[in-house]
Amino acid sequence: MAVASAAPGSIFWKQLLFSLLVLILFCNACQKISLQVPSRLRAEALVGKVNLKECLQSASLIQSSDPDFRILEDGSIYTTHDLVLSSEKKSFSILLSDSQGQGQKEIEIVLEAGGKKVQSDAAQNYTIFYSISGPGVDKEPFNLFFIDKDTGDIFCTRSIDREQYQEFPIYAYATTADGYAPEYPLPLVFKVEDDNDNAPYFESKVTIFTVPENCRTGTSVGKVTAIDLDEPDTLHTRLRYKILQQIPNNPRHFTVHPDTGVITTTTPLLDREKCDTYKLIMEVRDMGGQPFGLFNTGTITISLEDENDNAPYFTETSYTVEVEENRIDIEILRMAVHDHDLPNTPHSRAVYQILQGNENGTFKISTDPNTNEAVLCVVKPLNYEVNRQVVLKIGVLNEAQFAKAVNSKTTTTMCTTTVTVKVINIHEGPECQPPVKVIQSEDCLPAGTELLGYKAVDPERGTGENFRYKKIRDEDNWFEINEYTGDLKTIKVLDRESTFVKNNQYNVSVIAFDADGRSCTGTLVVLLEDKNDHPPQLKEKELTICRHDKDFAVLEPIDQDGPDNGPPFQFILDNSASKLWTVETRDGKTAILRGQQDLDYNYYSVPIQIKDRHGASATEMLSVRVCDCTIPSECRMPTKLPREATLANVFLGKWAILAMVLGSVLLLCILFTCFCVTVKKTVKKCFPEDVAQQNLIVSNTEGPGEEVMDANIRLATQTSNVCDTNMSVGTLGGQGVKTQQSFEMVKGGYTLDANKGGGHQTLESVKGVTDTGRYTYSDWHNFTQPRLGEKVYLCGQDEEHKLCEDYVRSYNYEGKGSVAGSVGCCSDRQEEEGLDFLDHLEPKFRTLAKTCVKK
Repeated sequence: MAVASAAPGSIFWKQLLFSLLVLILFCNACQKISLQVPSRLRAEALVGKVNLKECLQSASLIQSSDPDFRILEDGSIYTTHDLVLSSEKKSFSILLSDSQGQGQKEIEIVLEAGGKKVQSDAAQNYTIFYSISGPGVDKEPFNLFFIDKDTGDIFCTRSIDREQYQEFPIYAYATTADGYAPEYPLPLVFKVEDDNDNAPYFESKVTIFTVPENCRTGTSVGKVTAIDLDEPDTLHTRLRYKILQQIPNNPRHFTVHPDTGVITTTTPLLDREKCDTYKLIMEVRDMGGQPFGLFNTGTITISLEDENDNAPYFTETSYTVEVEENRIDIEILRMAVHDHDLPNTPHSRAVYQILQGNENGTFKISTDPNTNEAVLCVVKPLNYEVNRQVVLKIGVLNEAQFAKAVNSKTTTTMCTTTVTVKVINIHEGPECQPPVKVIQSEDCLPAGTELLGYKAVDPERGTGENFRYKKIRDEDNWFEINEYTGDLKTIKVLDRESTFVKNNQYNVSVIAFDADGRSCTGTLVVLLEDKNDHPPQLKEKELTICRHDKDFAVLEPIDQDGPDNGPPFQFILDNSASKLWTVETRDGKTAILRGQQDLDYNYYSVPIQIKDRHGASATEMLSVRVCDCTIPSECRMPTKLPREATLANVFLGKWAILAMVLGSVLLLCILFTCFCVTVKKTVKKCFPEDVAQQNLIVSNTEGPGEEVMDANIRLATQTSNVCDTNMSVGTLGGQGVKTQQSFEMVKGGYTLDANKGGGHQTLESVKGVTDTGRYTYSDWHNFTQPRLGEKVYLCGQDEEHKLCEDYVRSYNYEGKGSVAGSVGCCSDRQEEEGLDFLDHLEPKFRTLAKTCVKK
């Protein structure tokens, strides 16, 4: 299938791009529409469609000037019969009129014969019918294109707006009567050519620009933009801008760049105070600004921003006002100013200053934010007797910095005026001048001392008579005041070190008033001269020296007196303390206390005397603990002073001493009575039953006995009977210390209960230890029993019984034991009286005795 307008016999063309030219001419009233149609038109064939409402909104009568065509109400044009166009063009008109006949419109229709057609190569062998589909045919917009099914001519039925549809991609089909398609569908693209039918218009209906007044020539004001709906980058959308009119017109201040639309200033004489807003009537035209191009107009508003180019000025050059003396915090005058700059902005808000006449700060000037007026007030009392008239010079500025315009005639930035204040005399009360009076006094001044008080003065008479005084402030109640003279009298001892004294000053406030009740208030400052009445004292009297940190302690005394009676301090140790301690003055204010040698961890009382620069001194008792620590908080020794350290500060009265003496006498009497009652009974030495089961119970040494040089052991020739075990028996050493023992004999064993009487040697003692260190049998038993029990437990846990050698075995009781309680040759005795019992040994102990004799 090929395009018919191509060369005959062209079969290799499969696709061809058709261009459909639709010319749409818009007029203010009607249109001229050109339609391409086939040269042959059948009866009742749709020729095209026009929009009648564009010419006449409510047309009641629609007529065609050519009877070959009829027009429907929707604008559709149909043929009335078969029609052949004899020429290339045929034109007729559509006449429109309303019901009242007041308006008639005409639409010119031009029909052009010919058009584009498609043709299939298969038409030589088949009867081909042509059809099309796609947008503009069977899709939106519907029925815009149709094709002659026999000839393949394609027609447009109505006008097309390029701004709405830029192109139409459709497909053409060639089929036989039975539906056979000898060729593939042919894609066609109809592009709509642009016509300059859209006038450009400004993007914003209301455009407002701002520019500072007095700006330089060439300052950019803003940029205007316009929109043209025609095809971009063509002559139809090439726009040009132009200022048609400036309101107000004279002088012209603005220009516009024709291509970019940028508006700039042409003069530096923009003055907001003369004209604050300008309006520009601007035109935008397409076709590069040519006269036949379409155009539109718009209004641009330019507002001028205010600059502080106008200085404020007073409405009056001078002012006069009267005010009573001694009046304060009152408004005495208001002054108005004019400023041509924009109101209620920093460019017009006034700032007032008192340039002259207010050296003592009597007046204050401010700005009323509502009226922008100057408000002059009196903040300190005026004195008629001192000054009856005050002349003030006042200036005014703006909050914003002044910016001088090019055409400004202002030569100065500040306007001034003069204010004359006249003081009116009135009858006054007492005057307290000066407000603060200073008197000097010695420290520690006793109660009842009179001091000169505060005196008020009558400013008119210059005297201080007929006034009464009253104290209104005296924090520590040091003084009482004389009601008629104002003099002070101390009721307490003055103390410079009091917490109510600041910088050696104590303040007393006094009020003076006359008979009419008028009063004034004054302050009397009592300046206390320092007296050396306080010796230096230590801040901390309990110190800790940690051996692992440092071997000294820092002494920091304080002196409540002033610097003239304070440091440098002198530190002196007591004679007893200087044996163990040394003190080193470091900077006149502190000292280092250090031990002369490594002291034991203990508490120490260190008396030390501290003197100030004038010799005032006091002796302090330091409690120093030497501790095994790194920091004082880790010391486990209690912080309280030890008992022996505190005894030095305890003093006994006479009744306490008497009670101690009587108690001592009573104690001696009791001891003497006990000594007299306890009489040593002489009994025959006897021994208990053989509780040892022929084993030694007490031993003074774990090694072999000492060699006996002399035969000090005399064998017994007779056997002593076992005596009563409750009788007192001398110790083995014969020291005369008696031990009461009780034995209970049982078969296979015994128990022994002994009361400590002293004199037995300890278990750990060795040769040479005296009898005073011995243990009794019960001590020996208590010492060995837990260890033996541990051995028994371990042997019981040992399954292989490897520890049997250490296991405790019990022995049977073999009969009555020996009367000898112990073997004397195993002990080193200083007295021979303790060996008397050896004379009564039985024969079975002779063998043991022989071993003690040197062979």
